[in-house]
Parts: sequence; C-alpha cells; structure tokens
Amino acid sequence: MNQPATVTPANTKSYADNKMLSRKEGRVGYVIYNNVEKHNAVSLDMWEAATGILDDYRNDPEIFVVVVTGAGGKAFVSGADISKFEKERSDEASVKRYSGIVEQAYAAFHEFPKPTIAMIRGYCIGGGMGLATCCDLRIATEGSKFGVPAAKLGLGYAYPGLKRLVDIVGPSFAMEIFYTARQFTAAEAQTMGLVNRIVPDAPGELEKYVKDYADLIAGNAPLTIKAAKATVAEVVKEDGKRDIARSHALVEACFNSKDYHEGRKAFMEKRKPVFTGT
Repeated sequence: MNQPATVTPANTKSYADNKMLSRKEGRVGYVIYNNVEKHNAVSLDMWEAATGILDDYRNDPEIFVVVVTGAGGKAFVSGADISKFEKERSDEASVKRYSGIVEQAYAAFHEFPKPTIAMIRGYCIGGGMGLATCCDLRIATEGSKFGVPAAKLGLGYAYPGLKRLVDIVGPSFAMEIFYTARQFTAAEAQTMGLVNRIVPDAPGELEKYVKDYADLIAGNAPLTIKAAKATVAEVVKEDGKRDIARSHALVEACFNSKDYHEGRKAFMEKRKPVFTGT
C-alpha cells in the first residue's frame, strides 16, 4: 500500500495545487504532504497550506489527534524543494521571508495543543526530520531513512530546529546527525530516541498501526492529555521560562471536569468511559 490511507473526495480537501491534503476520519485528522514526484519535497505554499490545515484542526472540537504523513509510499517528507530555491530563497530578503514562514509552520506543529503523530514511510530527510521532531510521536516503517544533509549543502540550521532535535535525541546524537550528514536507519533512529515505534514494511501495516494508536489516544480523556502535553512542554523549557502556574491550572481543570466524574463512574461500572473534553 503506497498511499497513507484510502483517499476519497468525500472526506479529503486539497491545497497548494493538490500538493497538500487534509482528511478527517472520526476523531483523527490527517495532514498529508502530496508532492509525490519529488518525494514530498516542500515548497513555500505547501508550508503555508499546512499551517492552515492545522488551524482548522485546532478549532474543530471533533478532532482529538492529528496524524502527519506523506503520500506515495517512498517518503514522509524529503526536505525543502531545492528546485524552487532560486525563486524562494535567492536573496537576503527572500531568505528571511522563507525562513519566517517555515519556522511559523514548524511552530504550529510543535505548539499544537492536541496530540500529533508523524507516520513515516521512506525518506525523512532535512526539513522532513525537522517536521517529524515537531510532532509528539514518530512511528516509522523498518525501511525508513532519517538524516539532515545540511553540511553537504552549506545550509545553516537556526536555534529553534536544533533545540527541538536536542530535546528528543540529546546533544551527542544531534551533533552526530549534523556532523556526518548521513542517512540513518529506522533502528538507529530508534536507538537515538528519535523514533518511538518501528512497524514492518508490509503493505498497510503502518497505516493500521498508526490508526489504532491514534484511536487509542483519542479515546482517552482530552483534558488529561492536554495537561500532560502542556506540562512536558514546560519541563523542556530553559530555567526561568517555565509557566508552572499554567500546568497547575490545567491539572485542576482535569479534577473539576465532567470527564473526571465519567472516568471514575466508568471504572466502577466496569465499562469503557466516554470522554467529551469537558
């Protein structure tokens, strides 16, 4: 199976000349990079479209989890679309504009209030690695490849992207990734802590595993997950920049919620709870 899942007109919207797709399945929303002929290399309009898709999911109370993936079966995202650099990054002003839009997109993923899963098959390179590190979880097939070839292109990586990588894999592995500029296997990426789970390359296995995982998460108490995600974000901040009061407020909201009552009641009645996020 090459596509991330069955795409039908009824539940799929397209953006950026069909290079970006969104799809809603129950409580799960999909962000799909669809530049298949270029291994899902990302152009400026695709980054802008991705931010718009996330805005929709953020404001949709029926979406509890977001899955980010690439179409075509050969790549998650292979990085920036270098063929458009002459147009999009040819001078200082355009480079500054490009970097601002891309970082805005990364921040939208990284700071998204709901759980995010990067569903990775094939190449996860450069900007694709940057995107994957913005997600909460990364689930990949055995044959996936990871790398940041910046040192082979003379590119510089700004602080936000490197910090996100270091927060996940630590400084030593982050330096190895950048120093060597080579491609790492899924097993190596898992050893680094970059990949949470590895799934066989068999057709449909990745899609089924991620859908089941997303549904599992979506079935849990949204306020509890929101509090946990926000608190983890505070934990990895630098000293003096943590908003501990916000974490406390989110925890209090859990205990004051209808879902807390539902969770206890369901436990006593030996049934599956039905959470609403209220």
